[in-house]
Amino acid sequence: MKLNEIKDNEGSSKDRIRVGRGIGSGKGKTGGRGVKGQKARSGVAINGFEGGQMPIYRRLPKRGFNNIFASEFVTVSVGRIQTAIDAKKLDPKATIDAAALKAAGVIRRLKDGVRILSDGELTVKVSIEAVGASKAAVEKIEKAGGSIKLPAVETAAE
Repeated sequence: MKLNEIKDNEGSSKDRIRVGRGIGSGKGKTGGRGVKGQKARSGVAINGFEGGQMPIYRRLPKRGFNNIFASEFVTVSVGRIQTAIDAKKLDPKATIDAAALKAAGVIRRLKDGVRILSDGELTVKVSIEAVGASKAAVEKIEKAGGSIKLPAVETAAE
């Protein structure tokens, strides 16, 4: 194969239809817009209009709820922390917290805290301080000889 022989597969792309270029083209005169009416004119934008019928976005019920008070955490995997340690961006002897992860470039912004997830492997003993962590992530950190400090869970005891 040579560079000058490279081409698209047969039928993979169609030629552009040249509209309004004479009656012989089959798309001349009105250019496929029919005769008169709003849609034959330029500048028509009637998205969602169903000819007077109740539009689907109004026929269907409203659903869902967006909790504006919900906490939004930055997720960091155990494997991503290991990669940063291998690249000498994080010090495994120091406590790894949100500020250290931001300084190392592992996370971009702090949001409401960092949550550790279990994707990847950890081979170094580390001390991590985070807002939350999955059970599997805690197991991986402790299996590597490290520790994780999470805030005390508040239970609604009556």
